[in-house]
Amino acid sequence: MKKAAASYNTKPSEFDDPRTIEAWALTEASRRLVLAASGTAEELHFALHLNQRLWSIFQASLADPANPLPKEIRDNVLALSIIVDRHLLKRLADLDGTKIQPILDINRSIAEGLKLHSSSPPPETAGEQPFPSSANISV
Repeated sequence: MKKAAASYNTKPSEFDDPRTIEAWALTEASRRLVLAASGTAEELHFALHLNQRLWSIFQASLADPANPLPKEIRDNVLALSIIVDRHLLKRLADLDGTKIQPILDINRSIAEGLKLHSSSPPPETAGEQPFPSSANISV
């Protein structure tokens, strides 16, 4: 278990594929959300704000006309980002950590898609979960 926790805290190197870095960022932000959901309101607020900043970075990149992704993919991820924004704003308003599952689900889906399309080889993680477990988080 200690090894899995360490892998989430280990930042990718600057030489990693950008998709690998983005997948790590989503996974790390979600891990922090899961931990904060059972912590204090301040911890949850910080984790929600971190997720919000991350998605704002994605939105700015996707809205850039120079972004090399196909327009359809950019539009689809931007539409998802609007959904994430709505959920994040609701959670920031009430700080109810039991209602973060939709955010985790979207983060997980995007991170897994990025990992599938990464040019970096997957890390050696035998026996580890690829994403933080949220089994005790109810919607």
